[in-house]
Amino acid sequence: MHIEIHGLNDERFHRPLQLITNLFFEESDVDFIPNEESDVMVTMKLHTDNQIQVEAKLFNKDTLQTFTYRYEKEWNVTENEKENFKQIKKAVSYAYLNVLQDMTGMKQKWGILTGVRPTKLLHKALLAGERPEEAHQRLQDEYMISEEKVDLMQRIVDRQLAIVPDLYRLQKEVSIYIGIPFCPTKCAYCTFPAYAINGRQGSVDSFLGGLHYEIREMGKWLKDNRIKITTVYYGGGTPTSITAEEMDMLYEEMNQSFPDVENIREITVEAGRPDTITPAKLEVLKKWKIDRISVNPQSYTQETLKAIGRHHTVDETIEKYHLARSMGMNNINMDLIIGLPGEGVKEFQHSLDESKKLMPESLTVHTLSFKRASEMTKNKEKYKVAPREEVESMMHMAEEWTKDNGYVPYYLYRQKNILGNLENVGYSFPGQESIYNIMIMEEQQTIIGLGCGASSKFVHPVTGKITQFANPKDPKSYNDSFQKYTDEKIAILNELFAVETTQK
Repeated sequence: MHIEIHGLNDERFHRPLQLITNLFFEESDVDFIPNEESDVMVTMKLHTDNQIQVEAKLFNKDTLQTFTYRYEKEWNVTENEKENFKQIKKAVSYAYLNVLQDMTGMKQKWGILTGVRPTKLLHKALLAGERPEEAHQRLQDEYMISEEKVDLMQRIVDRQLAIVPDLYRLQKEVSIYIGIPFCPTKCAYCTFPAYAINGRQGSVDSFLGGLHYEIREMGKWLKDNRIKITTVYYGGGTPTSITAEEMDMLYEEMNQSFPDVENIREITVEAGRPDTITPAKLEVLKKWKIDRISVNPQSYTQETLKAIGRHHTVDETIEKYHLARSMGMNNINMDLIIGLPGEGVKEFQHSLDESKKLMPESLTVHTLSFKRASEMTKNKEKYKVAPREEVESMMHMAEEWTKDNGYVPYYLYRQKNILGNLENVGYSFPGQESIYNIMIMEEQQTIIGLGCGASSKFVHPVTGKITQFANPKDPKSYNDSFQKYTDEKIAILNELFAVETTQK
């Protein structure tokens, strides 16, 4: 679908309106031009009587129909230009979404919201003193979020505050993300830093040397400045791709370097690829008292696993789950992905039926997202996926299945180009939620990223302003510069926590 928009010369409108267009059309091309002979015409008029008026007019050349939507809202003019533009952008987005809904007949349950973290909006409103019913109504009125999705947001917020009652008071603590950038193979949908580990032992050795350095230096800074750690999360890649001996030395380094490790609320290790799990590695996890892991099937259909580049079998997933359980892993997460190539309602029901036999403590249900740099996105013709209606049916199946089996939703995030404009939802048995997942989604505290491809998110403990910082994504660049990146992170932390940097 090619759409031309005129009347909006400010480039700040381009990306939000492109994202809204993508909600309706899988392949869309939006041009912003001063040409009145366009498919879509959006005009905006601002009155001086504190009113924003927007008119969106769409002409469909195929049907010769014209659709018009007018939106008017009181404009709370402030001295903050950025805040003023935000109000205008919201009004333009509102009118544009409505005119596209009228033309296509498609209703967007998340309204104009295209951001990753919807629940942050509700947390912010409650922190500001709004009553839940007031916040709900405002989310529906201002963002066009459906009552169904607002209810989901509230249930998640309630669950998060139950499991982390001091969520709003953790600004002076940090969480740690440790990235291991290796996997047995690269999945077709993946854009994470993940390199096939076979034949790369030299890269692994060099990388681990840099990671040990980062852990030591960051641990020293945390100890010196008496900063507590809330959670630690090993991700990647697949952290269990390295050997049991390498894992053992890494966790020993963590225990020696980090402050007060025995009081860290949660340590998680993703063992997402079942083909990396061995008794020896599980023994290492037990040794260091780590019992929260992920064993991710993604699908229980063998043909699907082969198509997306996962070289383990369905039977291996089940076998490794039981092995982990028998060796004392008491909090196991499993992931399923809705909308994988070739899968529909029948295949997803099979995955739910197999999950019923295992009943992990948490089940994260992802909706497939066509990430820009993934193999799947580059070869869409090869990877055929279910239509929007079937994807929505599968999400509803997941909602009903988790509810019927005692799981509750506890975190949610969305991605660009996600099928059906849906979401990813983490479900768990009450009391088995991942605290790290809550921290990364709600952005209430700083998360320090260590390792190749690891991103840090520095949250100012007073203002809440977020500064992002990323380590290099490829092992060679990381190996060449890990000292520099460690120093730069510590400099940011010194400023963030107002640490005295003069020598003692």
